[in-house]
Amino acid sequence: VQLQASGGGLVQAGGSLRLSCAASGRTFSSYLMGWFRQGPGMEREFVAGISWNGGSTQYSDSVKGRFAISRDNAKNTVYLQMNSLKPEDTAVYYCAASRYARTITVVPGAYDYWGQGTQVTVSS
Repeated sequence: VQLQASGGGLVQAGGSLRLSCAASGRTFSSYLMGWFRQGPGMEREFVAGISWNGGSTQYSDSVKGRFAISRDNAKNTVYLQMNSLKPEDTAVYYCAASRYARTITVVPGAYDYWGQGTQVTVSS
């Protein structure tokens, strides 16, 4: 499967952005999906994950209550709605798909496919 992330940009602190990740292929609905981010000089970190049917979601403590992950299997797309953005949210955001994970995992190595990343910059 190929993943194409979009929706990043420059926003002021307190603002909102919605990231999208469009997937190719017919088996998108069977994949567990996740969003990760990587700031300058930092390791890639888990942001949010969603089960194959959207029935289960998980968030990192740093974004809980501000970000929301969702998916539309009919459109082969996963979304990340980001509200109340902070300068520390500045990073390249990546979507990822796992073929085999049965539950949401924060481990990057458990994901088999990655999008190219989209830059999110939050100014203070």
